[in-house]
Amino acid sequence: MKPAKTRQILAAPHSWSEMPWGESFRDALTQHLQPCLGKLYGFHLLKIGNLSVEIDTQACAISHQVNVGEVGQAVQVVADPMHLPFEAKSVDACLLAHTLSWSQDPHRILREVDRVLIDDGWMIITGFNPLSLLGMGKLLPGLHRRPPWNGRMFSQMRLLDWLSLLNYEVVYRSRFQVVPWNRQGGRMISTHIPALGCLNIMVARKRTLPLTMTPAKKISGKVKLRATVNATRQLHKTKDQDSG
Repeated sequence: MKPAKTRQILAAPHSWSEMPWGESFRDALTQHLQPCLGKLYGFHLLKIGNLSVEIDTQACAISHQVNVGEVGQAVQVVADPMHLPFEAKSVDACLLAHTLSWSQDPHRILREVDRVLIDDGWMIITGFNPLSLLGMGKLLPGLHRRPPWNGRMFSQMRLLDWLSLLNYEVVYRSRFQVVPWNRQGGRMISTHIPALGCLNIMVARKRTLPLTMTPAKKISGKVKLRATVNATRQLHKTKDQDSG
């Protein structure tokens, strides 16, 4: 497996319109994110990255939404996603629409987002599926220098591994849009073969308690229970001797 961190300088597009079928990808993501956004609540939502800024999030009940990016007229807070200028545990939700795809250190971005998210906050991640028709384009000579093929494509299993290390619970994930266009044939293929979809969506919640009990904690719990039972037996034994 390739390391997550890379020294390669990745030229991220400033808008969905800068890549082939980009506006189609944006519209498809916006449509599929509507049910997820409708379930979010809180006070502050960060849309991190220029591609996140263009996603329509009006369906989200969180009214205070802040656009964060390094450049762009629609950006409200100019900042590097790896150094967010916000206090720890001050944000309720973060949208990372293909933000990891053009990052030199996606782990660092995830850790920074985890820092600013409150307990039980939401992290929404989208990206391109490497095991798709679009992902196979990276093998063709000449395409690897153009967006979206010049970006990085992470599988859902790899993202699941990263999120589990940060103790996040993935509550929803999906793959869709097998072919980039929205014609009738494209919708039918996307419906029947979603595993080959070129777009990934993952929604995860930040958990403060371990999702599974470790064996050490199970053993320590049994020891405490046994000690309590023995102490009770000893107390009854002492009472019987005194009465005798």
